[in-house]
This record gives sequence, C-alpha cells and structure tokens, in this order.
Amino acid sequence: MYLRYVAMGDSFTEGVGDERADGQVRGWADLVALGLAAATPEPVGYANFAIRGKLLGPIVAEQLQPALALKPDLLTIVGGGNDIMRPKVEISYVVDLLEQVVDAAQATGARVVMLSGANPSRHLPMGSLMQKRGDRLADAARAAFVRPGVTLVDNWADTELEHKKYWSADKLHMNALGHTRVASNVLRALEVPIPTAWGEIAADEVRAQSTAAYYREFVLPWIGRRLSGRSSGDGRPPKRPTLQPVDLS
Repeated sequence: MYLRYVAMGDSFTEGVGDERADGQVRGWADLVALGLAAATPEPVGYANFAIRGKLLGPIVAEQLQPALALKPDLLTIVGGGNDIMRPKVEISYVVDLLEQVVDAAQATGARVVMLSGANPSRHLPMGSLMQKRGDRLADAARAAFVRPGVTLVDNWADTELEHKKYWSADKLHMNALGHTRVASNVLRALEVPIPTAWGEIAADEVRAQSTAAYYREFVLPWIGRRLSGRSSGDGRPPKRPTLQPVDLS
C-alpha cells in the first residue's frame, strides 16, 4: 500500500473546476489521496505541488526535486496540456520531459503514475487542433511509458469523459463529476478500492451561455494572458507543498 503520495502538475492536478463552497479546489488527486487513506489503517501522507497554467518545462524544473525530497512511494505526474495549446509545440520535447520525471522518480524506488488529461476538444473553439495534438501526445506516451514500475492512466482514451456533463463552464477544466471519474480511473489502475460514496457525487449543472458570453468570460482573458506573457498561476504557491496526513473525517 502507498503511504506517501506526492502529485505534480498543472490545473488538472490542482483540481481547477472542482470548486468547493469555501472557494478552495479539490480535484482528482485529492480524491486519490482519500481513496488511498480509506484503503489502509495506517496514516497516509499527501502533498500536491500543482500550480495552474504551468507548462511542462517549469513543472519539471520547479516541482520534481521538491517532490522527490519528500520520498514518495507513489508519484503522479500530468503535464503537457498547456503546451499543446500554445502556437507551437514539439511532442518529442514533452515526452522527453516526462521521461526525466519517470527516470528520476524510479531511481528513488517510487511507483510512478503517468496520467493523460481527458479530451475537451469536442466542446472547445479550435477543438480539431487540440484533438490532433492530444492524439499525438497520447500515442507517444503509450509508446514510451509501458515499462515496469510505471502505470499509465489513459484518460484521453476514456471516451465517456468527452461528454459535456463532466466539464465545467469554461469547457477546458473538468467539474466534480469529471475529477471523480479520473480519480476512479487512477485507483482502479492501482487496484485500490473505489469508495462507494463516490457514486453519490453529482456535478452542478453547467449554465447555458451564448457564444459571446463564453468568449467574453473565458476565451478573451486567456488570449490576453498569452499576449502579455502572463499565466493564471503567476504568483500562486503550490497547492499542498508539504506531506500532510489525509483527513478522512
């Protein structure tokens, strides 16, 4: 069983889209930590270095060594989603960075779970470009990470997650229901029981928007950040940078 779980990544791992009543975000990694803790009588420690908006290069440069310093026996890594949304991306560069994480983590004896993001392209502007790049990245990951000690959770191939009910109003981040399904995918891959209470989780109904309102609220701010070289994660600290006990209460 895994008693020291550390997560690396961007908004997907931070949990954006799964907002709680207190304004905090939860997300699939928090749920995986809860599932691990529910499956063992021993205390489970959990840390999460994710910061929204991060490209994979900064994720590796800023999160890998602090993550390994916590001596995890389980490390999850997700990245590349922000990279494939940029005007240009080299898929081989993204895979090389992911391999750096896998190699460094395995050298410490940690089990590595490599996740692909779910596929939002059906609902996004310019979704066909996202589909093509996401397919290429997913194919490259499937070829590169079939190896002992690495578990690949292929959310990109989970066609159920493409349905609108799993996505938040911005159409890019999953809602509570989507994050719960991803967490279930991870626990299933690790052969850890999925808490029965998760079947009761329901997402808030996504409000209908006109095209103009959607662009005004989500697309134009995103374009503005790209043009100015800013990120939604600028100035934000890692979500949970210390190994803390998982609270099941």
